Amino acid sequence: MHSYDDLLRGVRTDVVAFRRTELSSPWTLRLTEGAPLTLCSPLRGEGWIHADGAEAPRRLGVNDVAIVRGPAPVLLTDRATGAAVPGISGASGDPRPPARTTLLVGTYRVWGRVARRLLAALPPLLVVPDESDDTCGPLMDLLGAQVSDPSPGQQAVLDRLLDWLLVCTLRDWFDQPEAVSGGLLRALGDDTVGPALRAMHAAPEKPWTLAALAVEAGVSRSTLAGRFSRLVGEPPLAYLTEWRMSLAAELLTDTEATVAAVARRVGYADAFGFSTAFKRFHGVSPSGYRDRAAAPAPA
Repeated sequence: MHSYDDLLRGVRTDVVAFRRTELSSPWTLRLTEGAPLTLCSPLRGEGWIHADGAEAPRRLGVNDVAIVRGPAPVLLTDRATGAAVPGISGASGDPRPPARTTLLVGTYRVWGRVARRLLAALPPLLVVPDESDDTCGPLMDLLGAQVSDPSPGQQAVLDRLLDWLLVCTLRDWFDQPEAVSGGLLRALGDDTVGPALRAMHAAPEKPWTLAALAVEAGVSRSTLAGRFSRLVGEPPLAYLTEWRMSLAAELLTDTEATVAAVARRVGYADAFGFSTAFKRFHGVSPSGYRDRAAAPAPA
């Protein structure tokens, strides 16, 4: 299992914020939804993306994917600046971008403290170029076809494809030299803390103690506790509670498992003890959390 798989569990497409936009040069598009994550990719043409906190605007070609960490507004234009920029388009030397651009934009909600740690590790703007030999390129082609398909269930298909595209893009970015390796990402790759984190992620139901986690890490309890707190920002067992409660929230939202079954999946012997811990962490009972997640969004 990839070290980052579990961090992506709490990042999901927001079904009300997806668009395919047709633009004619000159064009400027400002996105102000304030979403935690915004994904942009030209299906045709090219453009430049500006994000607060990024060092400079980044060029986007066909099937290149940009991910912006919100909630600051995002600006997309057909120029790097207000004037023509030589060399940004085509081998012919024509400085002008294509006359029309088709832009795919998706925004994502993020729930759970573990997923928010992932956000904190991302830069304000990252761009993953299209590579013909990876899996993201064919996925973009499929998205382009599905976005115009009026068949029943189209929105559900698009949501799942956008989830897939986000994970695919972040996975490719994690492998790039420019990827940020701080916070939880750095901890996952650490020789001492990484094994303990992966053990908790893989088997949250186990009765983990600091001593048991130290065995997984191959170090003493004091060594693990000190290094874990420095890299992750909290002690191992506090993080374990956070991970269990984030996973429990996912199970309550995405499955029909009973509260007792969810309790067992995350290491609690009885539903009462689990419900008490869940309410202390989330501020609402497991049943209340499930009801709130199932309630329709306000119009």
